[in-house]
Amino acid sequence: QVQLVESGGGVVQAGESLRLSCAASGRTFATYTMGWFRQTPGKEREFVAGISYNGAITKYAGSVKGRFTISRDNTKPTVMVYLQMNTLKPEDTARYYCVASRVLSAAMRDSQTDFWGEGTLVSVSS
Repeated sequence: QVQLVESGGGVVQAGESLRLSCAASGRTFATYTMGWFRQTPGKEREFVAGISYNGAITKYAGSVKGRFTISRDNTKPTVMVYLQMNTLKPEDTARYYCVASRVLSAAMRDSQTDFWGEGTLVSVSS
């Protein structure tokens, strides 16, 4: 069955770093656009970063550009997607979701996604 399993969340102080991982299996995810969304209680889910199926194209939300880096590893049956988060800020606190889409654009839209993970919590204290 399809599984997108996130890991790497935690509690950090402002200015520190975290690396999120997503293990995607159950489909040929090497052909999917992959990405990360995040959500805080009471707010809509927002796009954070996306990466094309071959890793050639990446897109970021303006609020994280220059601080976050998305990457992927298609070399194994379980596709891995990573989000390196540097210089974290309290406003980055959210549940982060790994997402897969058959739409080619790395600028992912919530309405065009196909599979979601359960999410991993990131909390940044000031």
